[in-house]
Formats: sequence, C-alpha cells, structure tokens
Amino acid sequence: MITAAIRSYCLVVHKLVEFTGKSVSYVMPMLAFVVAFEVFSRYFLNKPTIWAYDLSLFMFGYIAALGGAYAQQQRAHINVDILYNHVSPRVRSMFNLFSFALAIFFMAIVLKMSIGKFEEAIEYNYRRQSEWAPHMHHYWVMMAVASVLLILQFSSDWLRGAYHVCTGTILLPEFDTIEEEN
Repeated sequence: MITAAIRSYCLVVHKLVEFTGKSVSYVMPMLAFVVAFEVFSRYFLNKPTIWAYDLSLFMFGYIAALGGAYAQQQRAHINVDILYNHVSPRVRSMFNLFSFALAIFFMAIVLKMSIGKFEEAIEYNYRRQSEWAPHMHHYWVMMAVASVLLILQFSSDWLRGAYHVCTGTILLPEFDTIEEEN
C-alpha cells in the first residue's frame, strides 16, 4: 500500500513537472521575438524600446527557473561522473539521496526567501530600476513556484532512490534510467 502511494505521488509530480517544463518552453519563441524586435527597432528604425530589455530578462528568468525541475527530471543537469559511474546503481542511489536531500534543503531556503521578497515587493512597491520600471513582485512569485516544483521533483527523486536502496528494485522503470542490479 505504501509503495502504491509513493508510486502515485511520483507519477503526479512527474506529470506536473513535465507539463510545466513543456509549457514554459513556449516562452522561448516569444523571447526570441522580443529580442529580434528590439534589434530591429534599435538598429533599423533608430528607436529603441524602453521595455524589451526588461521583458527579455524576465522571460529568460522564467524559462531558466521554471524549466529547472524539468531539467532535473530529464537528468539534464551537470553531473560529476568520475566516481559516480564507477559504482553500482545502488550506491549511485545512495549518492543521489544525499545530493537530493541537500537540494531540497537549499530550495526550501530559496522558497522561504522568495516568499519574503514577494511580501517586501508588494509592501514597498518594488520596481526594476530602468526607464520602463516594471513591478518586481511577479518575479518572486515565479521563484516561489519554481522552488516548489524543484522541491517536488527532488522529493520524488529521493523517494525513488530510497526505494531502490531499500528494495534493490526500481520503483518506476518507465521513468528511471538507473540500471537494475543483477
């Protein structure tokens, strides 16, 4: 019964993170358009915009932060493989348990700080220091959401790793790339 609950949790997290990661990828063409429009306005029309730079920074921040959990899910982050690839899959899972626990702790701190910064941005009406001067509170909401997504993904990865360490079998073979020990 507990295995079914863990499996269900991991599947829900997988689908949520996958949906968010794929959805935020649609911001990339919009970012490219904004940058191209700014280049055209600045160099061909000699009338630069006041908003394109700030908007492109925000869009890139959204892509990078909200895509982070999806990158973790797809194992697209950088890994130091010198020792990792030379140990058994079960030992790799133990390494991952330690790494994921540290990541969850770090992301919990980022989440707490993001919520505090959001409250501060609302209270003091923080704006970006530029000619356009857009509000900053939305950025901190996005950071909080990205932190929650990463915490969910790391907790799912941690549970799958703990299951592998305890049982020697893979919880979700359709998603895990760890080779099972013989």
